[in-house]
Formats: sequence, structure tokens, C-alpha cells
Amino acid sequence: MSSADQSSNVLAEFAALLTGRNIGPGAGLMIVVAHPDDETIGIGGHLAGLPGCRIVHVTDGAPRDLADARSHSFQTWQDYAHARHTELWAALAAAGLSSANLTSLDYPDTQAVMHLGALAQQLACLFAAREIRFVCTHPFEGGHPDHDATAFAVHAACHLLRRDRHPAPSIIEMAFYAAGPEGPIFQDFVDSPEADRIEVCLTGPAFRLKQAMLASHKTQQRTLAPFFSSTERFRLAPAYDFRALPNNGRLYYQSLPLGFEPATWLGVAAAAHEELRLDRP
Repeated sequence: MSSADQSSNVLAEFAALLTGRNIGPGAGLMIVVAHPDDETIGIGGHLAGLPGCRIVHVTDGAPRDLADARSHSFQTWQDYAHARHTELWAALAAAGLSSANLTSLDYPDTQAVMHLGALAQQLACLFAAREIRFVCTHPFEGGHPDHDATAFAVHAACHLLRRDRHPAPSIIEMAFYAAGPEGPIFQDFVDSPEADRIEVCLTGPAFRLKQAMLASHKTQQRTLAPFFSSTERFRLAPAYDFRALPNNGRLYYQSLPLGFEPATWLGVAAAAHEELRLDRP
């Protein structure tokens, strides 16, 4: 079987899981995202039909510099993190999910890049323990440093499993945001052949549910304003060189007040690559 045929089969299997045409809707699916609300952006229109899925959040959604917290009238990052998780629970409850579907690794928002090795090892353990068939996550596109860190860790975790002769899940990417050649791109991929992706236009009820879920993230309404499309897009993850800058060095996060420098990514990614011995087959 050619690699193209294998890719088509993987996407067909994922599409069957996504639309509930399999036994145990959502079983074998893990959604690994950087922040509370990323799950809603990426796959919120389908979550009501995936009660068996697991959702993992890498960060607690609360930057430690308190700028975001104080802009929403919180005095501590702990209070802000609690508010974000309360909003998350409300969003998932609207889709019929509960805290039992959730795992939070609780790294500080904007600092996941400083924990790449540990994060990859944690995810490898989660994938193995849950017998995960598909993992939905971020593309490596320079949208946000935490997104890129999550993408690295998911790919590295799968590498670690394969190296130890354990089954590894197929990596499916969800569309978020990135810097395009003519401005920001929201809810689409920067570069993806049509044959390697799935586009789902949500039904009216599913779209209204997704809008209600987005509205549950009350502290994030300004950030979430551009995410109004009724189409959700998925693709089989390509191979990346994480030791280079994503998106040919065109980085959306440089337009954000994060204080994160591209050189930092290059340094930590190279160090994590060495720590995890990712060159080893």
C-alpha cells in the first residue's frame, strides 16, 4: 500500500470516528490542546457526538505576569486560572461532557516551551495508558508558542512510543490561526493540499452549540471574536523539523504582547530534541 493510500485510510477512519459511524463515539480519541477554549475552536462542533473522547490541556490558561488576569479584574493568576477552568466546564457541559473527560497538565500559560521534554514524556504515558488511536492537536505554524510546544510534544511522544515498540496514535491537526502571506489566517491551515484534509460544514444545531460553547469562555471573548466560521478543518499531520522556525519564520505570535522571541524556540527545541534523543530510531 502506498503512503498516499495509507493517509487516505487514516483520514477515512478518523472521519468515521468524527461523525459517530463507529462503536463507542469518541473512544480512542484524545484532543491535546494548549489552552482552555482551544478544544472549542478546533473541534467544538463535534464534541457533543464524541462522549468517549479525552481532552488534555497543556496549560492552565493563566500567564504568570498577571497582565491578562488584571485586565479581567483578577488579582492573582490562581483566581484567573480557576475562572478559565470554570468557563471550560460550562462549555463542555453544553456539549454533554464533564470534568471526567478532562486532564489538565497545568503548565503556566506561555511557558509550555520551557518544558518540552517533560511534556512529551507525560503525553507518551497518557497515549499508552488510554490506548489512543487518534490524537487531535495543533499544527506547527507559529500561531502561539504554547501551540508550537504542544505540537512538538505530541510528535515527540509518538516518536518515543514507536521507538519503544509501542503503538502510537495517528496525529490529526485542527485549524487554529497563523500568519498568512497577506495577513492573519483563522480556522484554516497556512498550506495544506486539499487531498490531505477534511472540511466539515457544521449543521445548524451543531454550529449554534459551538457558538454557545465559545460564549461560555467569557474572559476570552475578545480573543475568540475572529472564530466565527461554521467550518471545522482537520488534516493528517505532516513531518516537521521542529529545530527550525515554523511557517518559514512567519510567526503570528510576534504580533502578540507575549515577549517571546523566536530564538528562544530554536534553543529549547534543540535542547529537547537532544534530551529525548529524537534522532534515535
